[in-house]
Amino acid sequence: MIELRGAQVSTDDGARTLLHPTTLTLAEQRVSVIGANGSGKSTLLRLINGLLLPSRGSVAVFGHDTRAGGRAVRRAVGFVFTDPLSQLVMPTGREDVELSLRTRRLSATDRRRRGEEVLRRFGVEQLADRSIYDLSGGERQVLALAVVLAVDPRVLVADEPTTLLDLRNDALVRTLLAGLDQQVVYTTHNLAFALEAQRTLVVDDGRVVFDGAPAAAVAHYRSLAGTPAAGA
Repeated sequence: MIELRGAQVSTDDGARTLLHPTTLTLAEQRVSVIGANGSGKSTLLRLINGLLLPSRGSVAVFGHDTRAGGRAVRRAVGFVFTDPLSQLVMPTGREDVELSLRTRRLSATDRRRRGEEVLRRFGVEQLADRSIYDLSGGERQVLALAVVLAVDPRVLVADEPTTLLDLRNDALVRTLLAGLDQQVVYTTHNLAFALEAQRTLVVDDGRVVFDGAPAAAVAHYRSLAGTPAAGA
């Protein structure tokens, strides 16, 4: 369970508020977050795993405060960035997966065995020893997901995970995310993808302005943006 209690994020000099005081309890298995660029969506997501700490208020994940219990939060929450090249730091996917597993203090042999299992689970074992720069955007994103999920976090936070992908790879990543046991909180500009959640937040100008059923949330967002509903 993710709990925000009056969580606010301001710039270091206090001149600008990136996220106004926000109180939420997120317990649903799938939560989507939509809004315009610069609305505060990514700020909200980065609070969940402690990449950002609230200027005021608090954020807790399964009872662990992100400020006081950051290590426990980072073990519980995996974060996937929009651009997988921001996440894949080793020359090959196999090395990245095994690097991720070092946080579990496994032996080199166990890391290799566990890494093979993870790569097979996500269907990318055939890509494991290729340079990440020789892979497509979709292949990189699946590898980035494998790297994050290798350590079995309880929550996966994904910041626009399909934005850079073509239609085929968009569908691949969405199917993969839908099949996970983890709670998944994700931002997206793809409104069809947003509708696949159980709950949707609409963020506008640093505020959560709608919180509810995905279809109603998408309709609210369209009204904010001044765009007609699909088929209208």
